[in-house]
Parts: sequence; C-alpha cells; structure tokens
Amino acid sequence: MTQDSEKPKAAETEGGEAVAQTKPAAKRRRGRVFINEERCKGCGLCITFCPTHVLERAARFNTRGYHPPMAAHLENCTGCDICGHFCPDYAIYGVRLAEPDKTKESKDDSSKD
Repeated sequence: MTQDSEKPKAAETEGGEAVAQTKPAAKRRRGRVFINEERCKGCGLCITFCPTHVLERAARFNTRGYHPPMAAHLENCTGCDICGHFCPDYAIYGVRLAEPDKTKESKDDSSKD
C-alpha cells in the first residue's frame, strides 16, 4: 500500500500522454568517517572492508611515507565503524549522525504564525 504522498504525480506531455514524474530523493548523510593520517601505515584494511565503498587510497603520502585512506564518497557513509574495527593502528573511525527530530520540526513550523 502506498500513501498519496508517495505516488508519482502525472503530468501531460505535448502529445496528451500522461507521464509519471518523480522527484529525486535527496541523499541524506547518515554517517561520517574520521581519519588520523599520521597514525596510518597504509595497510588498506579499512578500504577493503568498507561495505559502502566510501574510502580510497590517497595519492599523497603521510609523514611516515604511506598512502593513507581518504573519504572519496562520504555521502555513502553509514557510520558503521567497520573501518575502525579493522584498523590495527586506530587511525580511523566512523560515527553515525543523529537523525533530525521530525516532531520538533513540525512544532517549529506551527509556531511560525
């Protein structure tokens, strides 16, 4: 079952034919990854085990001469912290971002009369 708000709206084209129009969903960031590049020894375990493929090996070197990971696709991060669990040097960790409180937003909208 779908609600009326979830149904795509139909719009007429020049030929009079109805075409469904859907609005692309805005991608909401759910997590964030933090990297301490100077602790990294470039083993790549965080890159290998990241389930959403957020990380890539950086082209630059850290002061120890290793290529640290970098967050190439941060919008995909869920904050699961699998990267941090596999890092032997504790050089990376992920955190989940707080969900916006929808009830608070609706109260704020109603008070703006």
